[in-house]
Parts: sequence; structure tokens; C-alpha cells
Amino acid sequence: MSDRAEGHHQHRDVTGGWLRPSVFGAMDGLVSNFALIAGVAGGTTNTKVIALGGVAGMVGGGLSMAAGEYVSVASQRELAQAEIAVERRELDRHPEDERAELAQTFVDKGVEPELAAEVARQISQNPDRALEVHSKTELGVAPGELPSPMVAAVSSFLCFSLGAVLPLLPYVLGSEGLMASAVTSCVALFAAGAIVSAVTACSWWYSGLRQLVVGAVAAAVTFGVGNLIGASRL
Repeated sequence: MSDRAEGHHQHRDVTGGWLRPSVFGAMDGLVSNFALIAGVAGGTTNTKVIALGGVAGMVGGGLSMAAGEYVSVASQRELAQAEIAVERRELDRHPEDERAELAQTFVDKGVEPELAAEVARQISQNPDRALEVHSKTELGVAPGELPSPMVAAVSSFLCFSLGAVLPLLPYVLGSEGLMASAVTSCVALFAAGAIVSAVTACSWWYSGLRQLVVGAVAAAVTFGVGNLIGASRL
């Protein structure tokens, strides 16, 4: 195998619109619905009320997450498109200035001025390529790589629902106490954190333990609040 082949590697997508809403949606669904169910269970032992609260939390939370992600990503995309349009106009109106600006960008990165000027000249011969390079160097985005609001919204909704159904599942299957839901949720929290470590630099045990602690604390606090409110009505 050649040195070139050995040195070849590929990076994972870090700019797409699916990873953040998927991970955040699943974690938020699991943590928020676990906490919601724990809070309701702290105030009542009526399993139908607890299950109803969990279903409402899953549906309402999923729709809220999807709507928030759609508006957020759409706004981000529209802002990027507006700035790219500005860059396109500048390339049309002041091509020489933009070429000099691009050459200076390469110089700032350590390229010799003569070579930087030649590279900028060659890139500027193709308007689409010039726009892409200018957008990446100045804005950090490219016209064809903007995140999709719909992908973000659907990913968020599905993953939130998947996370939210786990603490609810024991009640749906006939459990009458919080313990089964708590055990299911804690296992899922640790597993979710460990899975996330596959696309991050964290170790699986650290990522899993961190997520478990965050979710358990949230559920414990909400359970305490629910218990106080329920006791105050007696």
C-alpha cells in the first residue's frame, strides 16, 4: 500500500442539519418526559393520570421541538443565503477587489503572495467556484451545503418521540409504580450518552455517565416538586 493510500482519510459530516437536532431531540425527549412523568408521579399514584401526562409530554414536546428547529434552521439558512447574495453581487460589481481579497486570504494562511495571486486568479475564472470559495472563507458556509429546515424538524420530532416514549413505555405495559420507568429511563440515558460518544471525542462511559447524571438530577428535582404540590393538597 502506498504512503498516499495510507494517509488518506475521510471526515464525518459536521455541517449537516440532521445530527444536532437528532441527538438533542432524543436526549431532550428522554430527559424531559422522564422528568415530567416523575413529577406527576410525585404528586399522584393514579397511573392513568401519569400515563396521560407522559403522552401529552411526548406529543406536545415533539411538536414544539420540530417547530423550534424548523424556524431556527430556516432563519439561519435565510441569513446565510442573504449574505451569499451579497457576496455574489460583490463578485459581479468588484471582481478585481474580490480577487485581491481572496489572494490576501491565502497569504494570511501562509501562501507566498505570487502563488496566492495566481490561485485567486484561477479560482475567479469560474464564477460558481469563486462564489463557493469566497463564501467558505468569509462566511464559513457554501451555497450548496446549507442545512435543511425540514430535515432538522423531522429529525427532531422523530428522535424526541423515540426518547420520550421510553419512560412512558412501562406505564403503557401495565406498570403501576415509578420504579420501572426510572430503571428504563436510567438505562436509556446511559445508553444514549454512550451511543453519542461514537460521533464525538468523549469516551463511551464518560458520555453515558454524564447523560445519566443530568437526566437523573432533572427527574429527582421534578419528582420533589410534584411531591410537594401533591402533599400540599392533602
